[in-house]
Amino acid sequence: MKQYVIDGLRLKDHQKLKTYLDEYLDAAPLGGIYWLELDTDVLTPLQKMHEACHPHVFALMLEETYLSCEFLVRIKKNIKCDCMDYATREQRDWLMDQADAILEKLGIRH
Repeated sequence: MKQYVIDGLRLKDHQKLKTYLDEYLDAAPLGGIYWLELDTDVLTPLQKMHEACHPHVFALMLEETYLSCEFLVRIKKNIKCDCMDYATREQRDWLMDQADAILEKLGIRH
């Protein structure tokens, strides 16, 4: 799986991230996984056409010492659809910018 990983988190960093993610993102049934919805302006034409599949999301996995952000654009409503795919460069950059902005907002240095 292609992913953006921020490792070397300290326990207090993990707690800050968990509190933030619990408040602002939807949690998956599996513990430690959160859904980050993509902005519609970064969706591909196919993803925009698949309105029944909205929202398109990235999975973020928070562990004690790292945050992993998968580069797979997923949908929450179905297991599989043609609009699920690896992120485009624009989507990948958007995801990394979002993750970095969260860390900056929380004062976490990486």
